[in-house]
Amino acid sequence: MSSTDFSCRELVELLTAYLDGALEPSQQTRLGTHLQNCDGCTDALEQFRTTIEITGRLTEDQVAAPEREAVREAFRRWRAERT
Repeated sequence: MSSTDFSCRELVELLTAYLDGALEPSQQTRLGTHLQNCDGCTDALEQFRTTIEITGRLTEDQVAAPEREAVREAFRRWRAERT
């Protein structure tokens, strides 16, 4: 892997910033190159976009309490694993 390549793990960790347009230009270019050559990451990006589109239409009242808590718990576990 060259220094300009992104690993799939790196890409997944930066998808939110990528979608928000918050990456530095060099990262944006590297990530775009990776996406052109990796079907798995392209699929992951599309899943992120679809999730954002669908969940962006929901209000908190439209999600049952057990599901809201399950999402919160998933984020808690994810955050704990990263620290």
